[in-house]
Amino acid sequence: MNRRDLLKSMLAMTALPATGYCSNALAEPATQSRFLLVFLRGGYDACNLLVPTSSSFYYESRPNIAIARPGDNPQSALELNADWSLHPALRDTIYPMYKNGEVAFIPFAGTDDLTRSHFETQDTIELGQPLNTSRNYHSGFMNRLASVINGGKGIPAMAFTDQLPISMQGTASVGNTSLRNLSKSSVDQRQTDIIQKMYGKTGLAQQVNEGFAVRQDIAMEMQDEMNAANRDAITTKGFALEAKRIAKMMREKYALGFIDIGGWDTHVDQGGAKGTLAGKFEELGRGLAAYKNEMGDAWHDTTVVVISEFGRTFRENGKRGTDHGHGSVYWVMGGGIKGGQVVGDQIKLTSGQLFQNRDFPVLNEYRAVLGGLFSRIYGLNNQQLTTVFNGVKARDLGLI
Repeated sequence: MNRRDLLKSMLAMTALPATGYCSNALAEPATQSRFLLVFLRGGYDACNLLVPTSSSFYYESRPNIAIARPGDNPQSALELNADWSLHPALRDTIYPMYKNGEVAFIPFAGTDDLTRSHFETQDTIELGQPLNTSRNYHSGFMNRLASVINGGKGIPAMAFTDQLPISMQGTASVGNTSLRNLSKSSVDQRQTDIIQKMYGKTGLAQQVNEGFAVRQDIAMEMQDEMNAANRDAITTKGFALEAKRIAKMMREKYALGFIDIGGWDTHVDQGGAKGTLAGKFEELGRGLAAYKNEMGDAWHDTTVVVISEFGRTFRENGKRGTDHGHGSVYWVMGGGIKGGQVVGDQIKLTSGQLFQNRDFPVLNEYRAVLGGLFSRIYGLNNQQLTTVFNGVKARDLGLI
């Protein structure tokens, strides 16, 4: 093997998956209904996912990264209704599902947590407990949901994560299984040393050394916050590759699942119809479409909800990105939902309607929205709903 081939081989190396199962791995689902929560860690830019194409203020606020109004250009937004359109990266995956009534969107959704901190807001959502009260960090809302379903007997539940997330922690028996980790660099320190030694006595030695130094400096400076916000979540590329495996496990063994996907903290050069964020949307869409296809007939009894800890600023920043925001857009998917619509409380997007003059306001509180879905999916009564989300009234948006 020559040097070029050896270098290409090293760059192609990726870590192998590590897998662990809980004691109920072979149990059959106790209910036909299946629910998967997809958590986008990092606060994704919902304004370029569900594009407010009827708002001229949106185009004034995003001169470089806005998605063009629906038109003949393939980079134009995909019209959903008179006010909203979808990012064109989802043309072949989520858009057909929306048109088929299998996807709905809930704008202005989120939590009343105002910290704009990835960690605090993620914790707030995963705990599902009232704000400004003493919190039990060993009681996540997904675990409480598992404990009340099936007459209190619980159901087989699994977190498709490296560590058991807060939302799945509690008294009910829930396991986790690690997915393939594609978020790490394909060249580790050992491989870096080999490459530097290989070129050490050639005319390329200085360029190779400088290249690794620049890569390390940039990675440390620009990726620290994103990596922390991700909390070791799988990448969108990883999810696209693993979606079928998750679906097979959900179809055959589990009724309740959780997956987190990182990489959504787009402060710099997030792009518009093309670019970094568009690529992540495309990979996420492929993963969700693959999940649907692999579920087969069980898709009719499946509900998938996609959320994030918060949205991002309505206006783009000076680096052609967006910063931490407040309200977001939730997705609801499934073969049995009443999709093909944008639901929940909404407002016209003008400068005077922004929360603190910068963000989507939260008009559809996440616990009320999820409580309404759980009530329909599992037939939960008020007492059971109170166990899952204490202090909030469930809200039925008519999707199930």
